[in-house]
Amino acid sequence: MTQFTQQTWKHWRLRREDDGLAWLEIDCADAAANTLSVEVMAEFAQVLDALDARSPNALVIASGKSAGFIAGADIEEFTQLDSPAAARALVERGWSLFNRLAAVRYPTLALIRGHCLGGGLELALACRYRIAVDEPGTRLALPEVMLGIVPGWGGMLRLPAMIGPAAALDMMLTGKSVDADKARRLGLVDDCVPVRVMESAARIMALSDAPPHKLPLQERVLRYAMNGPLRVKVADKARKQAAVKVSRDHYPAPFAIVDIWEKHEGNALAVPAGDPSSLEAIFASPTTKNLVRVFFLQERLKAFGKDNDFAPKHVHVVGAGVMGGDIAAVCALRGMRVTLQDQSVERIAPAVQRAAKLFERRYKGDARQVRFALDRLIPDPQGQGVARADLIIEAIFENLEVKRSLFADLERRAKPDAVLATNTSSLRLEDIATALQDPSRLVGIHFFNPVPMLPLVEVVQGESTDAEALRRATGFVRAIDKLPLPVKSAPGFLVNAVLGPYMLEALRCVEEGRSPETVDAALVRFGMPIGPVELVDTVGLDIAVAAGKALAGEGARPPQRLLRLVEEGKLGRKSGEGYYRWVDGKAQKGEAGAAGPELAERILAPLLAATERCVRGGVVADADLADAGVIFGAGFAPHTGGPLHYDRSRGKTRIGGFPGQAEGAPQTVTQE
Repeated sequence: MTQFTQQTWKHWRLRREDDGLAWLEIDCADAAANTLSVEVMAEFAQVLDALDARSPNALVIASGKSAGFIAGADIEEFTQLDSPAAARALVERGWSLFNRLAAVRYPTLALIRGHCLGGGLELALACRYRIAVDEPGTRLALPEVMLGIVPGWGGMLRLPAMIGPAAALDMMLTGKSVDADKARRLGLVDDCVPVRVMESAARIMALSDAPPHKLPLQERVLRYAMNGPLRVKVADKARKQAAVKVSRDHYPAPFAIVDIWEKHEGNALAVPAGDPSSLEAIFASPTTKNLVRVFFLQERLKAFGKDNDFAPKHVHVVGAGVMGGDIAAVCALRGMRVTLQDQSVERIAPAVQRAAKLFERRYKGDARQVRFALDRLIPDPQGQGVARADLIIEAIFENLEVKRSLFADLERRAKPDAVLATNTSSLRLEDIATALQDPSRLVGIHFFNPVPMLPLVEVVQGESTDAEALRRATGFVRAIDKLPLPVKSAPGFLVNAVLGPYMLEALRCVEEGRSPETVDAALVRFGMPIGPVELVDTVGLDIAVAAGKALAGEGARPPQRLLRLVEEGKLGRKSGEGYYRWVDGKAQKGEAGAAGPELAERILAPLLAATERCVRGGVVADADLADAGVIFGAGFAPHTGGPLHYDRSRGKTRIGGFPGQAEGAPQTVTQE
């Protein structure tokens, strides 16, 4: 029987076995997830002191929590840094501590189960070995770029050396995560094992005395060549790829990562203070403050579904068009049984075909998982699934009388406790609910297109909607890993109410003679992910016209060219032509004309005003939620911190606190 001794700190437990193997568990006190706060890192230094005093034969570092390995640094502490010197000191502590871990005499192994992000992955990279547990929750990433910062604790040094510069720069510049199997294929981890054998696998590898992972021969040759012109070429290519998506003015961090890798061997501390890639410059950037703000806005949206156990086993979707079909596919992807209703099997078939392509992408060609997901998506032209569903979502065309008739029928056939939801984008819930015997059952669950990609879902409360229906709708949104935004029933709710005037102003500029390319380029330069004219083409010109009030605004009419194109059947992307001609799903654009920033300001002005109106009118509870909704639902430039925060930073906002701001809601982080 194995004997052991144990030593504990507030956040760490060190267990030594009689065979010389030591197990170190991180279990941050009073926290659901492990993060590397100043206190946790200080204790880790004490742990290393204890291990130096009495070295083990090998050390395995693991998590004492079921919620993952380490989620990274403590972001709350980052927001409290009050000077560039404090930021540099924080980076220096982590850099030095992980260098110390990398230099210990005994073998070290990180046993990674669940999320391993940012500083957590940098700690794992400093170990000699890494084993990832093969389960869906295991994800490895260096997502610092999403916060406007750089992986300063050794990630920019060790990741390129471990998996090669191209793959490492791709991970660091996008912040995207990899699962356990891909991590093994990249060489990021030494092995990928099932849960049942993870501890024995860790023990065997830690005590194996095997050499550390090495790059394949070809990659090693390339690595040695990186000291010359090839390093410059790789860096230039990475910069060009980053510049396709973002500008250095708006997002300095990805370009700083490339600079630090190319010129300073991944050591952010070596960059002189006057350099645009220095820690001082990154810390002082408004983008960094604003992206941290966006992170906390996202966390606030996630919290709406916290401690909510409603996850429907059976979802029934009515309407197999692009929106309804994709809603059904996303639910099936998340393990729910879904019945999809439309007038015939022939109308449902295209939705199933799109779902199959989605499943193939998400399951990376795992035919067994694809088949299981398709088995969960059941064509149901007769609507037999209504009687068994826990949640019913209507996603048909925007016709009030047709929706009323449908809901009257659904209410008669549904289980008494089933949630009745509409995906309407422009109709008031109160008008639809008049068809119900119990109007309190109706809630809005409003998705955005394309459903698999866009994270936000508006959870709409009508005048009669009861609290339980809202609670369940919010729980469902979190169960499919989307961000729920509570909104009140009003024309266009939040996102469409602000997008309508924005798109209308862009189309007015085209009506006045500017090219669609010029208009779109001006807004992309501002930081929007897609130009407003291309957005109209993507949504569909017929839908833009049908949205009516939301698009046209108070007392305004849609532009004549828009109406003419719809009459001619030129509906945008779906018909192959609108304001642009579309080939293989891509807009065919000519050269954009010259335009100053005043064009973007003009087109954004109605969006900013509409966002403020939504807050004043109580459509959303406060300014922070409005900013979150417009960022995650409309793609408003994240580097600004949101539309109202952007106005406030320029001193142009007409608002401070808002009437009706939710008690206890976090205040907007102001930019100095």
